[in-house]
Amino acid sequence: MAQQTKANILLVMVTMFWGLSYLFMKMGLDSLEPLHLIAFRFGIGFIASSILFHQRLLKINGSTIKYAFILGLILFISFIFITYGVKLTTASNAGFLISLTVLFVPLITWFYSKVKPTKRTMRGLIFTLIGTGLLTLNHQLQINFGDLLCIFGALGNAIFILVNGKFTKHVDSLALGICLLGFTSAFGFLFAPFFEAPQWPVSTSSWVSVLGLGLLCSAFGFIGQTVAQKYTTSTAAGLIFSLEPVFAAFFAFVFLGDILSPKGFFGAGLILTGTLIAEFNFNKLWQTKKWRLHIRVHKH
Repeated sequence: MAQQTKANILLVMVTMFWGLSYLFMKMGLDSLEPLHLIAFRFGIGFIASSILFHQRLLKINGSTIKYAFILGLILFISFIFITYGVKLTTASNAGFLISLTVLFVPLITWFYSKVKPTKRTMRGLIFTLIGTGLLTLNHQLQINFGDLLCIFGALGNAIFILVNGKFTKHVDSLALGICLLGFTSAFGFLFAPFFEAPQWPVSTSSWVSVLGLGLLCSAFGFIGQTVAQKYTTSTAAGLIFSLEPVFAAFFAFVFLGDILSPKGFFGAGLILTGTLIAEFNFNKLWQTKKWRLHIRVHKH
């Protein structure tokens, strides 16, 4: 089996676990408050990653720690919005709304560096805006507070991606990723006592939640993404990652009985369509395929 095929299969597994994370968060929030869930999740991910790649941690420097501190803070704030949002909305809604990250990245870049988004991105934005309205607004044109928090979480994720992309150019990306997991967990344990009563996972569901989030969604997800993207194309990776909300909706339906209304289903479809339009140049892909087909026909 070719390396790229193996890498793509690994990315599908990573994306599936990320889609499953919304179910795990729902399970964990039944017995744990959001800040404790964040702390345990990223703490377990940090411990598992540190054990697997302890040699990389021996080589970290001051820049790595400084960058990890900043990224950990951004990720912590982002997951405050996401975790509270998941608590107050459905797992299906959360999955599709957090996929708006793909659209926020070029918009933030436009605001920050004055680089105007492409026409393709703007078309995708129109689809996602309409889809978000259909998915979140009720008949009184009011948005559920949990949905709003998930949108802010997607904005936080976009900021994290942009800052992370800048920092990883200067240090070991794997060591940076492990350290930022540790800082994210540390922020959770630091702030939790001020807002929540001391807690510990005691039920089976809470342990399944924190272990699933920590080991599968954080540690395996981060490491798998880092390894796989060395052997596949960014186009293939982006297409696979766009399946995250689909996996989220599937798991939410199977395990939680979440069923989108016809309006919500149509809105979710528009969000997914807008994300794909913004992410990929389908005209270019189509032209490339036609060219390859022409060559094959000519050879025969």
